Amino acid sequence: MLIISILDAPELALVRERLAALPFGDGKATAGPMARQVKANTQADGDSPETRALASHVREALMRNDTFATMALPRRFSTLLFSRYGVGDRYGLHVDNALMGKGESALRADIAFTLFLSDPDSYEGGALRIHQHSGHSDVRLAAGQCVLYPSSTLHEVLPVTRGVREVCVGWVHSWLRSSERREVIGDLAIVRLRARDKVDSETLLRLDRVQAHLLRMWADD
Repeated sequence: MLIISILDAPELALVRERLAALPFGDGKATAGPMARQVKANTQADGDSPETRALASHVREALMRNDTFATMALPRRFSTLLFSRYGVGDRYGLHVDNALMGKGESALRADIAFTLFLSDPDSYEGGALRIHQHSGHSDVRLAAGQCVLYPSSTLHEVLPVTRGVREVCVGWVHSWLRSSERREVIGDLAIVRLRARDKVDSETLLRLDRVQAHLLRMWADD
């Protein structure tokens, strides 16, 4: 699990303004057969030109973030979904579909992400609960922050008890299928960043070379 700040205050305000104007419908429309039974929320109409434009804007913001780009290594994105949870809404325990989309838009979902768009003080409940072997983590982030986690993880959204929770969710088909290999590349990037002002240029170049070799060996065709 990784938490990244994606939207600054001006960009968040713009996203929220555009989000308020989108048409919303039943969220079950985009859930798989099993997840549909436990999903209770509303979702922006994915066929709306305004929704597509906002999704493109958010996707660009994600890719401008060096940490997101380095840790997720996106090859393709799923359709981004804008979800709204009012009082009583929830999304019960489920696992995401491994394969999403059809035809040329089909992809393997390696990484899931939730970008929080509501101020956490404006609602109660609604935590994203991510289940792991050692227990679970409840995630309620500041507006503009994003959490990444493997799409194979069991997770749920707890019931909202006050206010409205709004998020953007999506999935990444990564150049690296293995989460362990993604962690290695991410660790190398962190080592290079910390060493940038402390070691000579040849050492930095060799770190870049190691990272490039690993990506060539490991990246999916």
